[in-house]
Amino acid sequence: MSAGRRSGGQRPAAQRAGKQRSAGRGPGAGGHAGQAGPAGLGEGIALEKRRAAPFHTNKRAWAEERERLSAQRGTIALGGGATAVARQHAKGRLTARERIARLLDEGAGFDELMTFAGFGMYAEEGGAPAGGVVAGIGTVAGRDWMVIANDATVKAGAFFPITAKKVIRAQTIAYENRIPTVYLVDSAGVYLPMQDEIFPDQDDFGRVFYLNARMSAAGIPQLAAIMGNCVAGGAYLPVMCDTLVMTEGSGLYLAGPALVRAAIGQQVESEELGGAAMHAATSGTVDFKEPDDDHAIWRLRRLAATYAERPQARWAAGRKPAVAPRFDGDELAGILPVDGGTQTYDVRQVLARLLDGSELDEFKRDYGPTLVTGWGRIGGYAVGVVANQKLVVKRSGRLEVGGVIYADAADKAARFVLDCNQAGVPIVFLHDVNGFMVGRESEHEGIIRRGAKLVSAVSNSVVPRISVIMGGSYGAGHYAMSGKAYAPRFIFALPSARYSVMGAQQAAATIMDIQAARLARSGAEPDDATLAELYERVKADYVAATGIRYGAARLWVDEVVLPEELRARLVRALDACATDTQAGEMRLGVFQT
Repeated sequence: MSAGRRSGGQRPAAQRAGKQRSAGRGPGAGGHAGQAGPAGLGEGIALEKRRAAPFHTNKRAWAEERERLSAQRGTIALGGGATAVARQHAKGRLTARERIARLLDEGAGFDELMTFAGFGMYAEEGGAPAGGVVAGIGTVAGRDWMVIANDATVKAGAFFPITAKKVIRAQTIAYENRIPTVYLVDSAGVYLPMQDEIFPDQDDFGRVFYLNARMSAAGIPQLAAIMGNCVAGGAYLPVMCDTLVMTEGSGLYLAGPALVRAAIGQQVESEELGGAAMHAATSGTVDFKEPDDDHAIWRLRRLAATYAERPQARWAAGRKPAVAPRFDGDELAGILPVDGGTQTYDVRQVLARLLDGSELDEFKRDYGPTLVTGWGRIGGYAVGVVANQKLVVKRSGRLEVGGVIYADAADKAARFVLDCNQAGVPIVFLHDVNGFMVGRESEHEGIIRRGAKLVSAVSNSVVPRISVIMGGSYGAGHYAMSGKAYAPRFIFALPSARYSVMGAQQAAATIMDIQAARLARSGAEPDDATLAELYERVKADYVAATGIRYGAARLWVDEVVLPEELRARLVRALDACATDTQAGEMRLGVFQT
């Protein structure tokens, strides 16, 4: 079945007329598939509802959160601070963000990734804003490029553990999506006091060069400009790129003058050892020697313009003109709670503000209703959607809790993932999930078997998957919704997101019971006041660790975005996924039925 038939086909005349008659209510807003009307969903928010809770209180809370996030983004953008920026300028060099701004096409945006890398970490070392490296996707010479730029205002661009992980994640995104990549190198190498956490493991510093080589073998364009220091193992990265540009006054060497003197007793100046002139004329390592940052950036832009376009994926070639949602995206801040997972809401109202024309061809609407599945378009691209429904559903004589995956919902989603692969369209997962249902009835219904089927389908899916954590994302529910371990092409989160193996109250109670038992075994019998204090302390620590900034600092998500930014981010993520990666056909191993 073609992707066009899934979500972009012409509606019957009666449905087209129905859309004109009723822009505010369609089957997704309370009607049923088969009723007259468009394949629309959602409804406008009446004035009286805007003025009342929860919409009004949510909007007010989001205004405060918006200010908080904006302030934090601004602080991170300062890098190592004004003094460090002044030192960089005194050397005649630009900062990482200034370099990126000049590299990109005029007026082009920059979709920064992993902004919160290292947030709140390495306090004893002075911190590492943005992890000491700026990464994201922007347009260079009319084409999207992944840009990775060392921030020399943060410990001279040295690699902290999180720096290596961030570069690796940026490379992985580029590798999986065949995005050309440019490196703006200005780094003192590994941060030696933490070398044991940076150097040895499979996903540590060495993985950068492994991916460097794999990307090159896959035919992904890579350009590099050395615009400051480039020493030790880090020297391999730019040399393994297609073309290497180097500015005068920069240094490229396996060991700097001090280390050479200590290792072999040789006295040699930096320029003679590894300067731009030497590498351009003597070693032949550098392809272009430029006098300064501006000339190096000019050269990179000219080089970027020489690469041929790669073919698009079939699903991307079928892109239609984008249609704005019928409902205002700013209303998401009234629908969604800032404190994720704490309110019920109709996820169709969220979809109505993300999907083109607010239209969804909903798959098995009345079956497994705690998951909403269906086909629509985002930015003109055909997509499948899997979203946790947060409303409480009454059916078959029982109440089903919103955000919980029941056995029939797992069956439905597994089948839907297979259908999306059959159609060859990307899947967008919207998380607000407590986990799978537990208890006697659920076990009798085969929740483990049916949940495993969903996990297997997601694991073996070959179409691009993009995940968004809107509220809670807990335990196996996180996995089933294409969580980080399941290699989504991108994973975004709202500031409202909560991310852990279970909710804070359940976890705190469990941890407290364990600690209380340990105290009892040691002969101490804690009184009620001690137990209450212990519970609150454990809960506070756990809540802090479930906050999305904690997760974003450790790269569990690729970026934290505001609700009103989400649709644009999804469109740009689909743009980034649109190159043909020749992923092949989906294959399943043992599949529970």
